[in-house]
Amino acid sequence: MENTKRTVTCGELTKADVGKKVVLNGWVSRTRDLGGLVFIRLRDRYGITQVMVGDKASDKVKEIASSLKSEYCIAVEGVVAARAEKDINKDMATGEIEVEATDIEIFTTSQELPFSIEEVRQKDGTIVLPNEDLRLKYRYLDLRRDPMQQNIILRSQVTFATREYLTSKGFLEIETPTFIKSTPEGARDYLVPSRVHPGKFYSLPQSPQLYKQLLMVSGFDKYFQIARCYRDEDARGDRQPEFTQIDMEMSFTNREEVLSTTEGMMQYIFKKTMNYDLPAKFDRISWEDAFDFYGSDKPDLRFDMKMQDATFMADLADFNAFKAGAANAGRHIQRHKRSGLKALVVKNVADKYSRKQVEALEAVAKTYKAKGLAWMKVNAEGVFEGGISKFYAGKEAEVCAKLGAEKNDLLLFVSDENWQLACTALGAVRKQLGKDLNLYNPNDEFHFAWIIDFPYFAFNEETQSWETEHHMFTLPQKQYWDTLESDPGAVKGDLYDLVLNGYELASGSMRINDPALQQRIFKIVGYSEERAQKAFGFLVQAFKFGAPPHGGIAPGLDRLIMLMRHEESIHEVIAFPKNNLAASPMDECPSVVDQQQLKDLHIVVTDPEL
Repeated sequence: MENTKRTVTCGELTKADVGKKVVLNGWVSRTRDLGGLVFIRLRDRYGITQVMVGDKASDKVKEIASSLKSEYCIAVEGVVAARAEKDINKDMATGEIEVEATDIEIFTTSQELPFSIEEVRQKDGTIVLPNEDLRLKYRYLDLRRDPMQQNIILRSQVTFATREYLTSKGFLEIETPTFIKSTPEGARDYLVPSRVHPGKFYSLPQSPQLYKQLLMVSGFDKYFQIARCYRDEDARGDRQPEFTQIDMEMSFTNREEVLSTTEGMMQYIFKKTMNYDLPAKFDRISWEDAFDFYGSDKPDLRFDMKMQDATFMADLADFNAFKAGAANAGRHIQRHKRSGLKALVVKNVADKYSRKQVEALEAVAKTYKAKGLAWMKVNAEGVFEGGISKFYAGKEAEVCAKLGAEKNDLLLFVSDENWQLACTALGAVRKQLGKDLNLYNPNDEFHFAWIIDFPYFAFNEETQSWETEHHMFTLPQKQYWDTLESDPGAVKGDLYDLVLNGYELASGSMRINDPALQQRIFKIVGYSEERAQKAFGFLVQAFKFGAPPHGGIAPGLDRLIMLMRHEESIHEVIAFPKNNLAASPMDECPSVVDQQQLKDLHIVVTDPEL
């Protein structure tokens, strides 16, 4: 072939191109050899084009076509032809045409594949995927699959849209250091030894938190960064050692501006990349209401089914399990005055739920430390049956009226003197029911909500000391400044989380900019002046030179793309992720390094196996 450089991609030819001479480059997706007539599905990242090698092709081209196998990388020269009406493939963008090959050149051949790149579906329509470690070992092949290509393409589009939106709002994209001082921020740091400073270490940033605050002190006003972050913590579906966040910070601002800016950015991203219209304003729920109604500070709001206060049930019958939850509301932390006896009404499923299915829900509740899951059904006659029904026989009218229950409803209860434990356990049951019963509103594909008014401090029962719920630079709400030391448990922070479909998508807050207030927070959580100076002295020092009021937020980019693509793991939207053991099967990292490298870094490995 005289010219192998493509003139068109595999996704752009239409009936309007019939008669054109073209050159295509790509990978052989599959072939069909009908004896004298060979069909080739040629794929690149833009799409698929059918190539036909027939009577008009030379013997040499026919021979090459017959030798092709999956994933051979080739060039095809030919003429665009219209398919017969009966042969049109309406599922393909190029389905009205095919290319009649006049020449083929093989760039490279392919070994037998470790797994199929073409989708393999079961009878029920579900896609069969290889073992994840096998996919990660041959990630470059896995990334050829169309779903993975679409995931990575969307990620690129979202990143670009983010930059477009924030730049249009006056934000500056500024990079912060990758090698930083190790500071206590919750998770373990990844440490990097210094060759030129023996015995000293850099840390990889868990987030650019301190630096973006310093940029506000520096007067840059509006900052953002597509920031790489690192946390040495156990991996899970929506978390891994290295991740990316859309990091934002603003000066001379308030909570309302940060929230509205973030809403505008999400609206722009979804419209630009998916042509999806988000609401102008997102729901706002207080932290206490989120737990009380949904059992989580990251509730899935695509279905309603709120949990209810069932305190009245403790007085209706002599059922001891309910009395503790009703009597001890809020005692565990002294900031909640809500009942630890919670109810969930599952509409119109009593005739479908067996005892075994209810026991499966109880197992979910017990996973979250509930002592059990009490239940009963309202039968077709409006009478309670099963579970704890004997305790409430004859009380159907009152119970159903107060809980809004009707015939064929299933009633579920969790009771505990710890209000938050009761809420969390029944909230997990609620979440499981949403999945099991497919309760999601089809017209509410992406449901955003703000969770606000978080408690500032949490009391650690083991150490008998106060800790910050988020980080120590969060601004307490102003009405609590005078009582920080005398009543830490009542303090609420000027912080906020953005939730999407049951996941925490972003976390942010207004920040402390007063050195004296910052020192008070350090003292409450047990940081001595010496310890605070050692860990955060450079930030507190900067606050002494006219720090503006400032605040920000950091949506997780990986998690955002995961949710936009309805995936269950961020591994599916990262080009080269680590597995659940924080390792990469493809390049076998982490790995043993040369002894000379260790010597240069003044490191001795003490593990006898190494």
